Amino acid sequence: MKKVLLLAALLPAITFGQKKFAQLGETLPTPNEFRNAAGAPGHNYYQQKADYKIEVEINDSNQKLTGKETITYTNNSPDNLEYLWIQLDQNVRAMNSDTKLISVEKMEDFTSVDALKRKYFYYDGGFKVEEVTSTSGKELKYYINKTMLRIDLEKPLTSGSSISFNIKWWYNINNRMKVGGRGGYEHFEEEDNYLYTIAQWFPRMCVYNDVEGWQNKQFLGRGEFALPFGDYEVSITVPSDHIVGATGELQNASSVLTTEQRNRLKKASSSDTPVLIVTQEEAEENEKTKEKGRKTWTFKAKNVRDFAFASSRKFMWDAQNQEVGGKDVLCMSYYPKEGNPLWERYSTKLVAHTVKTYSKYTIDYPYPVAISVHSKWIGMEYPMICFNGGRPEADGTYSERTKYGMWGVIIHEVGHNFFPMIINSDERQWTWMDEGLNTFVQYLTEQEWERGYPSRRGPAYLIADYMRGDKDYISPIMTNSESIWQFGNNAYGKPATALNILRETVMGRELFDHAFKTYCERWKFKHPTPADFFRTMEDASAVDLDWFWRSWFYTTDHVDISVDNVKWFELNTMNPEVEKAWQKEQDAKKDEFIGDTRNKESIKETVNERDENIDDFYATRDIYEVDALHRKDYEEFKEGLSEEDLAQLEAGKHFYEVQFTNHGGIPMPLIIRFTFTDNSTEVIRIPAEIWRRHEDEVTKVFSFDKQVKALRLDPFLETADTDLGNNSWPAEQVPTRFELFKEKQTGENPMQRDRRLKKLGE
Repeated sequence: MKKVLLLAALLPAITFGQKKFAQLGETLPTPNEFRNAAGAPGHNYYQQKADYKIEVEINDSNQKLTGKETITYTNNSPDNLEYLWIQLDQNVRAMNSDTKLISVEKMEDFTSVDALKRKYFYYDGGFKVEEVTSTSGKELKYYINKTMLRIDLEKPLTSGSSISFNIKWWYNINNRMKVGGRGGYEHFEEEDNYLYTIAQWFPRMCVYNDVEGWQNKQFLGRGEFALPFGDYEVSITVPSDHIVGATGELQNASSVLTTEQRNRLKKASSSDTPVLIVTQEEAEENEKTKEKGRKTWTFKAKNVRDFAFASSRKFMWDAQNQEVGGKDVLCMSYYPKEGNPLWERYSTKLVAHTVKTYSKYTIDYPYPVAISVHSKWIGMEYPMICFNGGRPEADGTYSERTKYGMWGVIIHEVGHNFFPMIINSDERQWTWMDEGLNTFVQYLTEQEWERGYPSRRGPAYLIADYMRGDKDYISPIMTNSESIWQFGNNAYGKPATALNILRETVMGRELFDHAFKTYCERWKFKHPTPADFFRTMEDASAVDLDWFWRSWFYTTDHVDISVDNVKWFELNTMNPEVEKAWQKEQDAKKDEFIGDTRNKESIKETVNERDENIDDFYATRDIYEVDALHRKDYEEFKEGLSEEDLAQLEAGKHFYEVQFTNHGGIPMPLIIRFTFTDNSTEVIRIPAEIWRRHEDEVTKVFSFDKQVKALRLDPFLETADTDLGNNSWPAEQVPTRFELFKEKQTGENPMQRDRRLKKLGE
């Protein structure tokens, strides 16, 4: 500790290397009439509309899908369109697909027979487009470029006009268990039954907008989908004993459901707990009988961007009502017996909870139904319906990991109804805008489902390992979907963490929640871009976040802020009684030089100890004595001070100058917990703007009435600091447990062990 005089501070030399705190104006696109500077749709914002009338049939004997559709496309843009672009995403499975060709491989990837099988497994799953015609039957000129189809129009589609045309196609449905995929079928060999989860199954219009014209980037398998909104009428023909769940509302229940099933469905529509519409016993009977007839299920959906469905004779089906914003939402689940007991117990309750909780943080869920379908391994989302994994063992037991995995995937995939099905970002370009935002709200929803829910993503400390990793294999969040390293961490975990940090640490919950909800309301049923999100969050909160977007979204920097130096000061009171007593106390505490200690024994007598004429005035005076002149000088000093100044000197404050160094590159708020000698604590929060002129190193002086014993930076693990070892003063050493013996892995889950234990006790 040092005593210091209270002096006027000298102005420091100011540096202007404001790289992180430079505004994003030159990076973001220029605001215009379509998207304004506040991050809202501009006064001339437009979007196209694509309506579909589709007839589709599944052949259960050869797993073939055949379809025909009429698309009505409305050009709401100010442009005349000479051609139309349509997505053929199923062509990612065509024999000439680029996807396998562009995958990077090493021989070490093929160290098993299964790995080799996957390399040489060829499957012809692409679209077979049979015809493209006008509604009058005239052939239209078209060209297929891999996963895109271009229709060349005889005359441009003028602004404000519409065109209708027909497409007829078929394809071989993929076996998801062998080739993977977002949709496909699962074959249950013992009973020879199929469960179909059908997605990306029909030619779909591309988005045309003010940002990039046609969004016709090729589908390579990872970057998902950019789609316009429209109305759908879809007729699905399947075996007569199949149960079908789909986007939209069922139009012909009297034709495809029994009277008892319709009565159960009516009961479910007003029930706050799940009601079985198809029971396990009924589903098992369907599995055995395998009727040969056909049924057509018809669904309608308004203002959706896509359509998916699931079909199987194995399905159980339950439903319950959930009120949102004064409207009823029918929450439903479809699952085979292999999903029980987990699915019957949890799925529909999770759907209802997710719809309710997301509505609180974003917008009121606008659709009449929300559906969760069980299929092994998969997790994928579509308007009003999603496909989810989480399968128990064959004996009905399951691990905690399986349970939480199922809970998490249902919440996540149902949550995708909001991002991007309603708040309709471009997944082909920016995965984080749907996956990251959705994962963030998933975290909030999980925490409201179970206190202490072990969420995989969201809390800041969970992303630290990734962010401290090898930067050669880390991408900025603002990276195209197909080019991202470490897809899950980059597109899901890091943006979800960033939003959590904004909510908890940078902005606070009230400001963040208002701004986030404003973004969702502005862009529901529209096509937002990253700039719209960034600008809205600032516009609705009055918080300058450009430094945050730049650091977290545009770089691969990480958070590592250290406490490097702590100096302790007290003010010199100028009172001789106080100061000389203080100096005497400090001198008494000083360590003695080892030579002085040894000299006391080795030197029997010094000269001045023998000769009394050696010591003079200086040898005999008491340097700690306070005399009359000291007191007089102090009284004169006080006369020149105001009462306020004198009180400041006599307050006995402790001052601590703390140096912080930014090693990771991302400036963050400084959250410091001070612990005093009486073990009381105080937390001080300093905004990130402290780094605005000095990005690498800052110092801050803190004043307390009590003496500080220790301090801790980021004590609540809220900034994703990647090295907590340099966050303390005095430095803290955290021991690591070293395991001599690893726990034996038995291969059974705790439920199975409990059953075995009970059997042992019988």
